[in-house]
Amino acid sequence: MTIIDRKQLVAEKEIFISCIVPVYNEEEVIESFLAKLQEQLKALSPHFEIIIIDDGSADHTVERIVGLPKSYHIKLLALSRNFGKEAALTAGLEHCSGDVVIITDADFQHPTEMIPTFLDQWAEGYDMVYGVRSNRDDESLLKRAFAGLFYGLMTKISRINIPSNAGDFRLLDKKVVAALNSIEERGRFMKGLYSWVGFKSIAVPFTVQKRAGGKSSWKFSRLTELALTGITLFSDIPLRIWSLIGFIISLIALVYALYIVTITLIFGVDVPGFATITVAIMFFGGIQLLSIGILGEYIARIFNEVKRRPKYIVGNRFGFDE
Repeated sequence: MTIIDRKQLVAEKEIFISCIVPVYNEEEVIESFLAKLQEQLKALSPHFEIIIIDDGSADHTVERIVGLPKSYHIKLLALSRNFGKEAALTAGLEHCSGDVVIITDADFQHPTEMIPTFLDQWAEGYDMVYGVRSNRDDESLLKRAFAGLFYGLMTKISRINIPSNAGDFRLLDKKVVAALNSIEERGRFMKGLYSWVGFKSIAVPFTVQKRAGGKSSWKFSRLTELALTGITLFSDIPLRIWSLIGFIISLIALVYALYIVTITLIFGVDVPGFATITVAIMFFGGIQLLSIGILGEYIARIFNEVKRRPKYIVGNRFGFDE
């Protein structure tokens, strides 16, 4: 599709927009959010759909969604349990059909007022338009430090460039969606996959709004798990590093052994050093356990892939047959 065609679709409001909204225990805000979102989309085009993926909510989120008017153009996928946001996003991408796809959260932290800006950039020829946080002042110092460390590390050890402070708030052209859907791997790290598929992209800064209700389900342990997933899925550098460390330690051990042999031949047998032996055994034991743990992370990813379980299971759906 040429830039002229894109501009014409946007100007004449003939573009078909799919909006993917993953939700989890959002009963407090879901109705007001969807009311605002559908008004925003309606102003841009009469052709739109809002695909909501409920990731196993334990509250009344699903009931609130089903009770909304048909004019909202809502389609709902209720997953059979909590599979995680990466799986929920995958489900949304596999069930959308728009010319463009917009991904946003339902807690009002992603401003829907940015959607026209996303569309304008798409009309200029960009296939992916992603929001970048202008600041992280709403987060704790520990979380900001962890995020900075993670993005810095990923930049150095992987072959893809994952923009720092960029999340899932973005616009995707349908060919980008097709590329993402062609990826069959079960382990999903969407921020990495967005970068891996490539295409012409541009960043748009935005200010994160305060949550309108509820609490974030992202705990530090889940962020750590997601970071480990990203590192192991997009880089084999940790394995290579420990191969190098093993070689260096072996070299040091060889040099030390030659030193001991030389000293023994010249000066005779010295008094055995119990403390030195104990420290050496504990040190090398720790190195071995750490390297086995890193290897285990990669083996676990392989184990999960070869089982070929589905990435998610849909427990119920609403609006897809209408």
